[in-house]
Amino acid sequence: MYAAGAAVALFAVAAAVGHHLENRDGTLRLRWPPLYAYWEPHVGPGTPAALVVAALVVVYGPTAARRLGWRRLLWASWGVSAAWIWSLALIDGWYRGVTRRLTTKYEYLQSVPEVQDVGATLREFSGRILMDAPDNWPAHVAGHPPGALLTFVGLDRIGLGGGAWAAVLCVTVGASAATAVLVAVRALADEHTARVAAPFLVLAPAAVWIGVSADGYFAGVSAWAVALLALAATRRARLPWLAGLGSGVLFGWTMYLSYGLGLLAVVAVAVLVAARTWRPVPWVVLGALPWVVAFTVAGFWWYEGYTTLVERYYQGAAGVRPYAYYVWANLAAQVVVVGLATVAGLRRAAGREVRRSGLVLLVAGGLLAMLVANLSGMSKAETERIWLPFAIWLLPAAALLPVRDHRWWLGAQAAVALTVNHLLVTGW
Repeated sequence: MYAAGAAVALFAVAAAVGHHLENRDGTLRLRWPPLYAYWEPHVGPGTPAALVVAALVVVYGPTAARRLGWRRLLWASWGVSAAWIWSLALIDGWYRGVTRRLTTKYEYLQSVPEVQDVGATLREFSGRILMDAPDNWPAHVAGHPPGALLTFVGLDRIGLGGGAWAAVLCVTVGASAATAVLVAVRALADEHTARVAAPFLVLAPAAVWIGVSADGYFAGVSAWAVALLALAATRRARLPWLAGLGSGVLFGWTMYLSYGLGLLAVVAVAVLVAARTWRPVPWVVLGALPWVVAFTVAGFWWYEGYTTLVERYYQGAAGVRPYAYYVWANLAAQVVVVGLATVAGLRRAAGREVRRSGLVLLVAGGLLAMLVANLSGMSKAETERIWLPFAIWLLPAAALLPVRDHRWWLGAQAAVALTVNHLLVTGW
């Protein structure tokens, strides 16, 4: 309770200081700091569904997680997580909460019609990143490697174009992150711990930002990369080498979805340390290598894209946003992403009796990746969305809380998400 109270205080201070700074000089470039959001109390068609999903998980989630067969639990976690994400998104309505999210002037779908020749797009990609470049990319396209844009181009080419289908992809893949984390926790800790963590993964406040953002899609892909690595490292897969190869394929793809996902190497190292083996590394490298070769041969050099992005980053709002505020307010923003139960669980994870467990090492990997991203200066604001691939690895820490109190903590998780989505309009 002390840890949760401190987290609430941190968020309150960040909000108070942030509003003062923004009203004084406007350098934060946020309407409701420390979140990228604006104040608008509202209800919507998703409100009843969100309340029902939350109530069912709080009341029946812990029991169902204990009693369901393992495979059924995995599918149920994916399905209920998707239901939670969709219901929260629909609080803002179908248009504003779903179909419009990925079609604004900042987003990927604005550039989909321009991609007629993938090879030509890759060759000219880095040359269109800077703000003063001819025909420069929109903010999100410029801020990521071309894999993110090509994902939505691919959807469009198979007849699933537009904001609705893009949202379906992001929510479906993003919801699967809960299942992937369960797989990893079972491999590195044990099945009991994974079952205890399941309701907290499903009812995470992070769902507010998974639905609907491309970062939810990134989180899902990266979560399965880590989960497959955990299976390979612990030899829980029938063919560990194949799990390692699959992990590498997904890790390689994440490199071309977001530059920041290179920090998942920290989580990967945590997995290998917990499993006490480096055996899967050659297979992971082998799986990732084809992506590097393919994109490089096609004309996109990852490092050139990244260094150009750094210049573009400081041409925009980051050039005026104060590092001294965001270096701590970013962490305050994460309070409403991971929720109070996770914060309380992190306090327990620091206890001597669990410090060396596989669960704690996995959580520590996610936390360390987040801290490195924070100190880099390349994450000024919007971290509630950008850090989703790291934040999901903090969520299992709630499994360390006393079992008798789990329903109360689940209620707190749901309350955070419902409060944010009913009082604020979030996103880009």
